[in-house]
Amino acid sequence: VTPEDRLQSILAIANHYHLTVHAIENIGRQMRVRGAMPLEELLRDFDDTLKSASSGFASFSYTQTAPARVNATKLEILLNDAVVSSLTRIVREDELAREARRTVERLRELLPRRQVAQKIQARAHGRIIAREQIPALRKDVTGYLYGGDRTRKMKLWKKQKEGKKKLAKTVRVRIPPEVFRELLKKSR
Repeated sequence: VTPEDRLQSILAIANHYHLTVHAIENIGRQMRVRGAMPLEELLRDFDDTLKSASSGFASFSYTQTAPARVNATKLEILLNDAVVSSLTRIVREDELAREARRTVERLRELLPRRQVAQKIQARAHGRIIAREQIPALRKDVTGYLYGGDRTRKMKLWKKQKEGKKKLAKTVRVRIPPEVFRELLKKSR
């Protein structure tokens, strides 16, 4: 239910949330929009967007109907080639590439840098559809050297590189709980 002057802004967000409008009824100076949308879209952030689009004047109620078929696929998120089951979810096929790219980019922003490089990938249909890399932290191992032969610096850089390779074989990437909370928030 929304005021008449806010109807256009409500209909503008309908496509974004896969809202199929069945009927629009006039109730005095207000309009009632009847439609159907996936429950996932309703749970995501529909209420906030509806309130924003209507300047807080619109309200909604819902009832669950029979399940409907949808073209969806499983989106897996991999960190250093290991599947993170808590980030795996079912996504609509038409939103797959966009959602994969968004999730991978958000993880790149949110995950802290570690001693080794972190590879973030999104996989669907058995192939990688989005990829980002978080570079490893590097300590300036040659900072205390002054003058002299360059081969000393090269030796230290090589030693650091070998140490990083050795560490990369044993390290497991952990995702802090704050990252999960930030991923669930609406992206700005």
